[in-house]
Amino acid sequence: MILDYKGIPVFYTDDGSGDVVVLLHGFLENTSMWSKTISHICHKNRVISIDLLGHGNTGCLGYIHTMEDMAEAVRAVLEHLDIKKAVFIGHSMGGYVALAFADLFPEKVSGICLANSTSQADSDERKINRDRAIKAVKQNHKAFVSMAVTNLFAENNRENLKIEIDSVKNEALKTPLQGIIAALEGMKIRPSRKNILETGNFIKLMLIGTHDTVIQSDSLVSEAKSADIKFIEFEGGHMSYIENEVFFLQEIMHFIDLI
Repeated sequence: MILDYKGIPVFYTDDGSGDVVVLLHGFLENTSMWSKTISHICHKNRVISIDLLGHGNTGCLGYIHTMEDMAEAVRAVLEHLDIKKAVFIGHSMGGYVALAFADLFPEKVSGICLANSTSQADSDERKINRDRAIKAVKQNHKAFVSMAVTNLFAENNRENLKIEIDSVKNEALKTPLQGIIAALEGMKIRPSRKNILETGNFIKLMLIGTHDTVIQSDSLVSEAKSADIKFIEFEGGHMSYIENEVFFLQEIMHFIDLI
């Protein structure tokens, strides 16, 4: 389904009925990443999945898509559907957007699950790496996407999951150049939302890959302990929903049952 938002299309899916769960994908991903998750949880819940700005079938708004910009687009979809409150599950960048949404609209949030994501802002080193990525994207975005997607998976999973990795690459290559750059710029300048994770009046969960090369697992474990929230560690890298599909789905469903 399509919502006209500020002159661009915002694509979303709407399945099932019951308490609402909003699924937010990560960088270079789109709603298709959630197909198996939706099929498992739509029997008991209403599940909304949204293509974030510049991704999937959603258009671009400008050179920079801040996490707040993306959260505002999510709010527009939920208001269009007359949804007052929801649990949010965000993978990677989707987690940043979920926290931005909770910061802007706390009354609309009953829970947040950060899947391979963090409440911390980019470090100085990470910001430099974002700038390098932007330069690489401008030079050859197809080569960038191929390398970036491969590096999301734990090294010891790359051969066994070659078909799945190729599928992720194919979806990622659908992301327009402007969408890639705008998201990188937006992630680079996002503020820390550690306070939202620590003090937000909603249920919380962090799902962590022990060999995540994007966000180090020891940093995420420390973050979860500091915020005194539950966390689950999976063997694998940044793509827990693929690398640990069965256990990922189990934990997501357990989390939703807490609503």
